[in-house]
Amino acid sequence: MSPAPNNHEFQEWWNKQRQTNPENSLLLHDDSAGHILTVEISSPGADRTVGKDRSRSARQLSWLWLLKLQQIAAFFASVTNSFVGLIRTANRRIASPDSPADSSSSRLYRVIKVFLIFVLLLLFVELVAYFKGWHFSPPTVRSAEVVGIVYANWLHVRVNYLAPPLQSFTNVCIVLFLIQSVDRVVLVLGCLWIKFRRVKPKANMEYKTTPSSEEEGGTENVEDYPMVLLQIPMCNEREVYHQSIATVCIQDWPRERMLVQVLDDSDDLEVQILIKAEVQKWQQRGVPIVYRHRLIRTGYKAGNLKSAMSCDYVKNYEFVAIFDADFQPGPDFLKKTIPYFKGNDDLGLVQTRWSFVNKDENLLTRLQNINLSFHFEVEQQVNGVFINFFGFNGTAGVWRITALEECGGWLERTTVEDMDVAVRAHLCGWKFIYLNDVKCLCELPESYEAYKKQQHRWHSGPMQLFRMCFVDILRSKVSVTKKANLIFLFFLLRKLILPFYSFTLFCIILPLTMFLPEAQIPAWVVCYVPGIMSVLNILPAPRSFPFIVPYLLFENTMSVTKFNAMISGLFQFGSSYEWIVTKKLGRSSEADLVAYEREADPLLETTAGLQRSASESGLADLTKLGTSKKPSKRRRNRLYRKELVIAFVLLTASARSLLSAQGIHFYFLLFQGITFLVVGLDLIGEQVS
Repeated sequence: MSPAPNNHEFQEWWNKQRQTNPENSLLLHDDSAGHILTVEISSPGADRTVGKDRSRSARQLSWLWLLKLQQIAAFFASVTNSFVGLIRTANRRIASPDSPADSSSSRLYRVIKVFLIFVLLLLFVELVAYFKGWHFSPPTVRSAEVVGIVYANWLHVRVNYLAPPLQSFTNVCIVLFLIQSVDRVVLVLGCLWIKFRRVKPKANMEYKTTPSSEEEGGTENVEDYPMVLLQIPMCNEREVYHQSIATVCIQDWPRERMLVQVLDDSDDLEVQILIKAEVQKWQQRGVPIVYRHRLIRTGYKAGNLKSAMSCDYVKNYEFVAIFDADFQPGPDFLKKTIPYFKGNDDLGLVQTRWSFVNKDENLLTRLQNINLSFHFEVEQQVNGVFINFFGFNGTAGVWRITALEECGGWLERTTVEDMDVAVRAHLCGWKFIYLNDVKCLCELPESYEAYKKQQHRWHSGPMQLFRMCFVDILRSKVSVTKKANLIFLFFLLRKLILPFYSFTLFCIILPLTMFLPEAQIPAWVVCYVPGIMSVLNILPAPRSFPFIVPYLLFENTMSVTKFNAMISGLFQFGSSYEWIVTKKLGRSSEADLVAYEREADPLLETTAGLQRSASESGLADLTKLGTSKKPSKRRRNRLYRKELVIAFVLLTASARSLLSAQGIHFYFLLFQGITFLVVGLDLIGEQVS
């Protein structure tokens, strides 16, 4: 093939372009002899034409900047609207209390708010002093600056007039803290001694065979079973009524020797219809069960129980077992508790332990499980073994009816009717037994709102009761030791001193010492002793050890609610007489109950069908009423103002401690403030929209 002819026209054009644009990156050389076209490639330079074409005019730049300014203005407007909406929502949720307890606690809220303003003012003063270097070389009264003179006078007042009384008050709280810690250690040592020696209450008899086995050679007679009354007080318990009724009705006890009372205080007509239908279904199955509804609902739970005990047929019964609506006793509950009364004529109460079906539902239920596990495993057990007295828990217990009648029965004077009747029975000489091995399933409140209301009632009622029965304790015929135990340990130390020092020491005094450094709280009070106490509290629930730090912080956070409840009960504020039914969600499903019954006693497998049919019929009634049911009020997370204000107080104090490089105090205040903030924003427990 002959070589291609040279393209001279293209070569001449390219050479002209190269001379016109010397920065061209392509260079062509023609080698005529060898008929070779060579192309050299070099790095290109900047294209001025393109840059000139891309340059913007002044009008284009002005429009571009106007567009950017418009975008920035729209961004800030949206942020402002969001912030204003957040403030309005927060103000609406804070300013609209759900209960009288919140409105009455406004006294404490106002005090804490003034304290926050005072702390912020002190922080501003300390920041000015820090940037002026007065922390290292404080000014004198003869200083040339007016600000220096003011700060020097503040130091004089702080050192001579504010710090000494604060230090004295701090020392008092530390002493109370140590006394309460010693009491906690003694209780734990007593529990360890019980475990080591295997000390347990002993029954003089035991029910081994059911009455139906008599024909097969059983040795027990129906007459050997005492008459027992089983009471289920409830109020608007739509979610759990069928569970409690079913578990009580299937008790392994002769039906002619028992009677179930469903004490319904519901003001919701639909719930009343459902509970009546449930009672009728069990009546058709031969279970002796009655439905009672009061027309005049006074006295809350105490009034309900008092009304039930006034029935004429109660005189035919020897014992009464009480179960709240969310409690599910095992089928052998009566067989495990009644034998302890045989041969113990001075025994008035047998209390069993609570077991929680939803203890792992969220962080709040886990922390509650730690507290209540210590209460039952340590406090109740130690007091039951050593002094035969403890506070009745209001449910999952069996009373001797004679003991109730002798001490005056149920009284409506406080919101802790269970503790009231226990104290009066103890003063009458009756003894109590606690069974740690007999457990009764129940449910923990899963929302912080429900838990807070429950704790308010549990801590305001004892102070009410202490005021009312203090003189009765002094006049009673019990020994001086029992009087001292009731007054100093049962009431003062565990019901008054504990919430008092935990709130004042860690939420008020500790932040103040950051701004009044002449008054100091030792590091072992802030960190080491509370850590040891938390370890002791968590011993009965060893699986909860990973939550020891949240538990310590959360207990300090709850001290605000407990302190407010204690003050309201002690000084008879309106919220101390408030009773709000703890919200239940019915976490124990029907399948769980059937499985529990089968595990508890294989002889009762035939009752599973009865319970299932009862539960299904209850669901059918719910479906029928669903069309006429009013739409429920939309629930939402609340904001808790006292917790939020204290959160800002602690965070402000942590900023002040950071200036003086106080390590342990800074970290404690920081994390405690964050915990208060989380609780105040209702970010713990059940979350709702």
